[in-house]
Amino acid sequence: LKSPHCKLDSLSLSGCVITEVGGASLAAALRSNSSSVRELDLSYNHPGDSAVKLLSQTLNTLSPHCKLDSLRLEG
Repeated sequence: LKSPHCKLDSLSLSGCVITEVGGASLAAALRSNSSSVRELDLSYNHPGDSAVKLLSQTLNTLSPHCKLDSLRLEG
């Protein structure tokens, strides 16, 4: 995700036991580059409130350039 050459369109991390540290790392990766990810599935993980808040802030910051169409957090 951090590479300017990354062409990833869909990223499913459902049930991958992503915690606060992983959620923060994902937010940092999305923030480091104008990501091409259109679908992000984080369902059935436990990122914690602080990581979800950081991810939300990151997506709001990227808003004009963000290509994300779908974000799944249920479970």
